[in-house]
Amino acid sequence: MSVFASLVEHLADLLQPLFGTSAAAAAIVLFTALVRLLVHPLSRAAARGQKARTELQPKIAELRRKHARNPEKLQRAVLELHAEEKVSPLSGTLPSLCQLPAFFLLYHLFSSSTIGGQANTLLTHQLLAAPLGGRWTDALGDGGPAGDAGLVYVALFAFVTGIAVFSYRLTKRTMADRPMPAAGDGQQVPGLATLTKVMPFMSFFTLLTVAVVPLAAALYVVTSTTWSAAERAFLYR
Repeated sequence: MSVFASLVEHLADLLQPLFGTSAAAAAIVLFTALVRLLVHPLSRAAARGQKARTELQPKIAELRRKHARNPEKLQRAVLELHAEEKVSPLSGTLPSLCQLPAFFLLYHLFSSSTIGGQANTLLTHQLLAAPLGGRWTDALGDGGPAGDAGLVYVALFAFVTGIAVFSYRLTKRTMADRPMPAAGDGQQVPGLATLTKVMPFMSFFTLLTVAVVPLAAALYVVTSTTWSAAERAFLYR
């Protein structure tokens, strides 16, 4: 973790002439953008996989009609179809999974008072008036929502809400263009009705994350979510 801390410190030093006391916050945003840039090929592959899976739906529907009374045979046939068409059912999860280590590193880094037996100097950095190691509850206890740190969170929540609304509309449109598959008898596959209703609201969970994690980790989540929204709008256009 000390190596990662040094990386953030070096990035902050490079950005300090431009961003002053918020240089470390800018470094986290830049670091997140670099992570997302590295993961972008996987996102492109996931988008191609999603389109390919959509094209396979008529064949999968036919398999469901053919093997309606034999779930095990149906599962094997669907897997064989994916393998034959070289489409991975799990490709859409890879971009998110690859980002988890970076998020947890930031979370742990800005939740630790010491690094390598020495004081964690990164905790002295701020985004305007809000400490990067602080949380929303800390800002509420130090001046309330209208305090200097509280206003940083107000602006952050407003920005996240805007991104969440955009993602909500994008998800609704994508799901309308690519409807969930139906079972062999024409009824919807069990559980998919609930999933269809919940998925558009997933983007709003970012608000909860921003409220409970250290500000540094929240910046990672907000930057990554913004990147995802723009990326999905481009790849699924």
